Amino acid sequence: MTHAYIGLGSNLGNPEQQLVKALQALAKLPATTLLARSSFYRSRPLGPQDQPPYINAAALLETGLAPGELLDKMLAIEDHQGRIRDGRRWQARTLDLDLLLYGEQCLQRPGLVIPHAEIAGRNFVLCPLAEITHDLVIPGLGRVADLLAATGMDGLERLHHP
Repeated sequence: MTHAYIGLGSNLGNPEQQLVKALQALAKLPATTLLARSSFYRSRPLGPQDQPPYINAAALLETGLAPGELLDKMLAIEDHQGRIRDGRRWQARTLDLDLLLYGEQCLQRPGLVIPHAEIAGRNFVLCPLAEITHDLVIPGLGRVADLLAATGMDGLERLHHP
């Protein structure tokens, strides 16, 4: 069993409800237990600013699924919740699930990079991670708390814990 950290985000279709449904779906994955989840946070969208703000969170899973299997299950949850993939980055979406960390592994395969390639510069990812595990160390990058201190909290608002 391995600890895996998942980033969640949504800005369409009742975003808070989308995250609640996604957390429930993650908890039902085979050979997987939802150990912790962060509060919800409102953040500005990346890319085009003519879209609603995002609601973000993080979850800690204990899983027996391999990284690729877990990613496939996460993509299926996104699809089930109406995620549309049109090839454009940073577009509004019903649900975005990112496999942020998988144990202490570092992987670089097509479609799967662990730790997540852009984790260190995203306060809407780092803040929920720090809430779950304050002393978490991201392989090759350092402590989440230190990375969050460097990025700051600009544009991030804590909403509540679901």
